[in-house]
Amino acid sequence: MNKHTTLPNLMQKIVSDEDIQTITEAVGYHDSSRKFTVRTLIDFFLLAAVHEWKSFRHGADVAPTYQLPRFHYSTVANKAKEIPYEIMKRLFARIVSKCNRKIRRSLRFPKPLRIVDSTTVTVGKNRLSWAPYHGERSGIKLHVAYSPQHQSPMDAIETTGLRHDGPVGEALTHPKQILVEDRAYFKIERIDQFAENGQLFVIRMKENVEIHRRHRLQRLVSSDSNVIADFTCQLGTKQCRSKKRHRVVIFRDAHGKEIRVVTNVFDVSAEKIADMYQERWAVEVFFRWIKQYLNVPTLFGTTKNAVYNQLFAAFIAYVLLRWLYDRTEKRTQTTLTFISFVRRVLFGQLPLDWKSEMVSVLFEHAHFYGRSIHNFG
Repeated sequence: MNKHTTLPNLMQKIVSDEDIQTITEAVGYHDSSRKFTVRTLIDFFLLAAVHEWKSFRHGADVAPTYQLPRFHYSTVANKAKEIPYEIMKRLFARIVSKCNRKIRRSLRFPKPLRIVDSTTVTVGKNRLSWAPYHGERSGIKLHVAYSPQHQSPMDAIETTGLRHDGPVGEALTHPKQILVEDRAYFKIERIDQFAENGQLFVIRMKENVEIHRRHRLQRLVSSDSNVIADFTCQLGTKQCRSKKRHRVVIFRDAHGKEIRVVTNVFDVSAEKIADMYQERWAVEVFFRWIKQYLNVPTLFGTTKNAVYNQLFAAFIAYVLLRWLYDRTEKRTQTTLTFISFVRRVLFGQLPLDWKSEMVSVLFEHAHFYGRSIHNFG
């Protein structure tokens, strides 16, 4: 398996040229280039993410060694600026749909969790004049709905760095999943609306929220429980108080810090509610991972299209690698962590049983979608 072509080849097995053409036509973009196409830009950004290229110029210099065509760095810079990033965003959604369709883990909770949070990428003030942030910095935010069941992002919304998390989070809810969020998303009117609409949630409360008409819930107390209290109440002051009674669970995290969460999930124990909230750290791990290993903080371009094309391509790279790892790991005897797998697959150092199972996985995928597959790597 060639270390230079693994990810682009995997991309071609998952998403056909017809898929890309369908998306570009839906967006209204006509690709007139014969040499540096939309597919080439996708391959460029996938390789830039996993091999940590430093800029468009650096990528153009090393592109031929990664089996990309020779081109001047201005060619890829202009293409990244020209192609609407909505294409890459829709492509990300298509890949999430395809890759997660056949990955199912046993549920620890009554319904799948949907963790919503954001991460900010900042650069110098003059780099992104359209995205002012704080002080001498400009920045953009990626608001993500993350599934701990699939260990992968399920949806993402892009905004400038100063956009508040709360309003954007409204577009990342899901009626069939339990929403897990931090304090930035807490609002009394919002949780009342969720309760009325049937949207299940576990959200951390702000520290200054008042508790009114508290009624303790009966529960079996365990000696090793981290739960301090479990009760129903109304929240807020007289000027702004919840119309509905909500369940509040207070517990201590692994560092002994007291955490207060509000929820409308009543049919599980308080310990299970605490566990649900603590699953939220999975999205923090994901953000840290993509910044450390997928070159996310190094933005090549300065326009919205260039920036978001690069970032959504990094998300695509993660989903593809995660999918391949999950599908292969359960069929092999050799144990590898995800990061060890990524490093080995990119440098052609996978154990023989992993290589063999990866080929089998891809043939099964091709058969599922009625496509042919000639080789991989």
